Amino acid sequence: MEKILIVEDVAQSRAFMTGILTEIFAGAEIMEAPDVRTAFNLCERHQFDLALVDLQLPDGDGYGVLRKLDQTQDAVTAIVTTAMGSDSAIVAALSAGAQGYLLKSDPPDLIASHLRQIPNGTPPLSPAIARRVMDHFRQTGPNVDDAAALTRREAEVLSLVGRGLRVSDVAGALELAPSTVSSHIKSIYRKLNISSRAEAAYQAARLGLLTGDRPR
Repeated sequence: MEKILIVEDVAQSRAFMTGILTEIFAGAEIMEAPDVRTAFNLCERHQFDLALVDLQLPDGDGYGVLRKLDQTQDAVTAIVTTAMGSDSAIVAALSAGAQGYLLKSDPPDLIASHLRQIPNGTPPLSPAIARRVMDHFRQTGPNVDDAAALTRREAEVLSLVGRGLRVSDVAGALELAPSTVSSHIKSIYRKLNISSRAEAAYQAARLGLLTGDRPR
């Protein structure tokens, strides 16, 4: 990590996150934004590798910041850090482009552990959030026939997307055109009834595409 953005209006929370990130990603430049306006300005002027975004901000909400990151950044990993754990907040954040979701109420050691896994492509999810996501897929997620409907190439694409690779990186790894990769991703999302990278990572893990295990 070379450049990190923290979007958080509470000074104490910003200091807490800065301390954790400084320890984990030694040498990274950390920039802070206490509101949406400042976050937008920084997004226009810098390229970030990682962004931690609170959802409740004094002049708006973090969903707009997530969308701004998606529009302006080439390869940022956007993680929500918030006290909001409702289903609606989770769905809205994932739809806006969040690739992870951490609750501020989690123990500091657990938050740090999740953040350390980001370079490995593991989406950071608080246990309570992971349970909600799993409950959602138990009720509405794909069945075995849906998973079996993936082609071999689609499974390869899902495996790489699940590890956090961008479309251009997947294209390079598989020697495909970016447009072809995008078409595969659209097909995967349709077959698995998902709509975000966090959901794709969950499905890749569930199907054993991240570890080599057999799909469950």
